Amino acid sequence: MYIFLQQYWWLVVSLLGAILVFLLFVQGGNSLLFCLGKTEEHRKMMVNSTGRKWEFTFTTLVTFGGAFFASFPLFYSTSFGGAYWLWMIILFSFVLQAVSYEFQSKAGNLLGKKTYQTFLVINGVVGPVLLGGAVATFFTGSDFYINKANMTDTIMPVISHWGNGWHGLDALTNIWNVILGLAVFFLARVLGALYFINNIDDKALTDKCRRAVRNNTVLFLVFFLSFVIRTLVSEGFAVNPETQEIYMQPYKYFTNFIEMPVVLVLFLIGVVLVLFGIGKTLLKNTFDKGIWFAGIGTVLTVLSLLLVAGYNNTAYYPSYTDLQSSLTLANSCSSEFTLKTMAYVSILVPFVIAYIFYAWHSIDRHKITGKEMDEGGHSY
Repeated sequence: MYIFLQQYWWLVVSLLGAILVFLLFVQGGNSLLFCLGKTEEHRKMMVNSTGRKWEFTFTTLVTFGGAFFASFPLFYSTSFGGAYWLWMIILFSFVLQAVSYEFQSKAGNLLGKKTYQTFLVINGVVGPVLLGGAVATFFTGSDFYINKANMTDTIMPVISHWGNGWHGLDALTNIWNVILGLAVFFLARVLGALYFINNIDDKALTDKCRRAVRNNTVLFLVFFLSFVIRTLVSEGFAVNPETQEIYMQPYKYFTNFIEMPVVLVLFLIGVVLVLFGIGKTLLKNTFDKGIWFAGIGTVLTVLSLLLVAGYNNTAYYPSYTDLQSSLTLANSCSSEFTLKTMAYVSILVPFVIAYIFYAWHSIDRHKITGKEMDEGGHSY
């Protein structure tokens, strides 16, 4: 039962992470603000398009962190406590986003609308790149070590320590972390452009969005395929199920896909859906539903990669400083009682998701137009 609960909560956390990557279309759209919005009207439509969804992204990010804290507290204390500069910059950029949406159009703001729009672009770049880099460490490793014997130290019962003074920013010194960060960034821009096509009724702007989809897709595929191929052919952090010893295994993540065919099928379906949503949008000028195909595909693809990182006797948060300090589902999870209690609460998740879809549909019932922006009312 305990093993099942560990795997169940890794599935929940992975699903939240996958949904978060999809919702980064808000950041991707914001990063295109000055690239596509050459007029004040176009920029206002773009800001209002993403502005009606930014709460979903921010809430999912907080929920993702909360679920990790409750189900795998040792990861939370190790990563969020050790790599705090990386996470603090990510969180600060999202706070900057929230402030920018609310204050850019306020009468008498000292910084001016364009400054706040620049802040949105900063969040649109920093958020996806650093989140992608953080996720990449699940496959490349981080510089930390664990000493659970310190729990008996009454003066300083700290069991996880970061191995250097960069506290998470060192992840950016690994080229493969940067490559996945850039892949997530360009994917977010693709999703953002697809969402504008679906949500904004302005031919001149949506034509620019289609060109942005094409250009950013090429860069996304280059970085994403580079990271995936490297991951599949490299050594992975395996766990001996009997002794819990962690060791390096050749082609570990490729082996995980082969030994978990359901996950492999989900991964392939996800990739196909992403490519279909992009391809049909580029080939058919009247098609505006690409965000849904690419969005669902993104969730399935990211979910599959995170499952491969944690399932099948794999260390999901490896340490290259001390291999045996690497975190696994078994050595970093909460107690069985805690996991079981939270599992009952998680039954409510489908109802929350249903409410989100209902609210989303209500908000997007009509496309954004220039006329709507001119009429006033609540707008960012």
